[in-house]
Amino acid sequence: MSFLSRIMVLKSRAHFSAGSRGCSSSGGASFEGNRKRKSNQAKNRVGLLIAGFTVFYCVIGGRLVQYGVAQPLTTSSILPADRLMASRPDLVDRNGEVLATDIRTVSLFAEPHKIVDADEVIEKLSTVLHDLDVKSTYSKLKSSSRFQWLRRQLTPKQQSQILALGIPGIGFRPEKRRFYPGGATAAHVVGYVNIDNRGVAGMERYVDSQGLADLTAVGMTSNQPLEPVKLSIDLRVQAIVREVVVEAIAKYRAIGAGAVVIDVHTGEILGMASAPDFDPNNPAVGGEEGWFNRMSNGTFEMGSTFKSFTIAMGLDSGKVNLQSTFDARFPIRIGGFTIKDFHGKGRVLSVPEIFQYSSNIGTAKIADTVGIDGHKEFLTRLGLLSKMKTELPEVAQPSQPRTWKKINSITISFGHGVSTTPLQTAVAGAALVNGGKLIEPTFLPRTREEADKVATQVLKPSTSKDMRFLFEWNGANGSGRNARVTGFNVGGKTGTADKVVNGRYAHDKNFNAFLAAFPMDNPQYVVLSFADEPKTDKGNGAALSATSAAPMVKEIISRAAPILGVKPKFGNDGSALLVSY
Repeated sequence: MSFLSRIMVLKSRAHFSAGSRGCSSSGGASFEGNRKRKSNQAKNRVGLLIAGFTVFYCVIGGRLVQYGVAQPLTTSSILPADRLMASRPDLVDRNGEVLATDIRTVSLFAEPHKIVDADEVIEKLSTVLHDLDVKSTYSKLKSSSRFQWLRRQLTPKQQSQILALGIPGIGFRPEKRRFYPGGATAAHVVGYVNIDNRGVAGMERYVDSQGLADLTAVGMTSNQPLEPVKLSIDLRVQAIVREVVVEAIAKYRAIGAGAVVIDVHTGEILGMASAPDFDPNNPAVGGEEGWFNRMSNGTFEMGSTFKSFTIAMGLDSGKVNLQSTFDARFPIRIGGFTIKDFHGKGRVLSVPEIFQYSSNIGTAKIADTVGIDGHKEFLTRLGLLSKMKTELPEVAQPSQPRTWKKINSITISFGHGVSTTPLQTAVAGAALVNGGKLIEPTFLPRTREEADKVATQVLKPSTSKDMRFLFEWNGANGSGRNARVTGFNVGGKTGTADKVVNGRYAHDKNFNAFLAAFPMDNPQYVVLSFADEPKTDKGNGAALSATSAAPMVKEIISRAAPILGVKPKFGNDGSALLVSY
């Protein structure tokens, strides 16, 4: 190969080599750029990831702080906070004496998810709460819930003792508890509340029905002082009535007893008691027997007290007057029954004598004079056949025959065949002596002017005047003598009714009542008492109203009349004055 050719070949190789080096240099630069770019992207991703986690944990931390410092909307899964601390108005008597009020207390709860050893918790709590239900408590502590009540309304001593035990997973919630300073004194009037401070019976339930329950439900009574609710009862009179009633059960070995004092011009209940009763602070102890309010929620055949209404009916009809006479010599036989007098006189009797001697025959003939339709209409007019209207929720419906026949009218005339409540019997009795006005009873204060607006004239004033005479006459000369209180002119009518047992009248089981008013020259108050199945010393169960219910009235009036402002009246020789008509 020539020199020139060799030179050309070398140049060509050199050019190729240079081109190859140029390509190699360009490819290295490109790789380096890609690596840097990927590194930057990775850094950006890590940064975003860190920022995301930072924001996430900040949100969680913020919420934890919020939950830690904020007031919880609810204190439990059972009741919201405003219900636990909801206020109830105090109940006070007509003079401002407290009958029911709220006190602050605490309740014990557990958070089961924080309980490590349920057996240990129960063992420790049992040293303070000696009546702790072990089985139930263990079930609560082992439940999957996050909240369980263990004991509601602890005493301060119990709270301090449990705190000293240092048990993890349990705590206390503030609550309000209802307290009744008088205990059982006015149990059936005041009523009681349940564990959640809601009215269950009596005026406590009435207050809830007037809007308190609705306000509590929306949280508008939370920890707010409310205006007290004043009742019509006088705590001093109430204490006397209740004491007499409770003593009557023991004295006459009765299964129940009751009494009421009513202002005849306003319809206000000054005192009312039924026994057996209960302590509203611990109502479960009384049991169902103690909860039963015999005065307004029990219906009974009121016996001869109904003769007062039958005679008033005859007088008001104009077909009978105080000078009228009826032949009571012979028993009345009708429908297979024989109507006779318990202590018959065997002669013609005047109207005052029929009332004084409690003649079944004479009363039946007065009812027959008026007629069946008139008889039913009159008792309806006096409110004795319909459910009584008053604030107290516990009110029973009277019972009567589905169809009134002559035999029904005759037996109802002397108090058999219609069952009504003792309270509404007393209310109807007030109409007999107050001028003939039927006034619905009230457990709230009411003025005489307010009473006149709701009163219904059911009797002629002249009929009421005649009935005042008969009440006074029987009080001085008849079966009402054992209720007589010197100086106070007590008048009234006894009622001894055989009770119905298994569809038959049992002659050894009586319901004894006494309907009274005083002072008869200007009646201010009606007092009705009863003893359910009283027994004599001989144990024959035949005790009469005159020896059981009438002495109860005497005891109540002798002690309560001065408190009520009734002044006794005496003659120059110190004897009680008789009323002239």
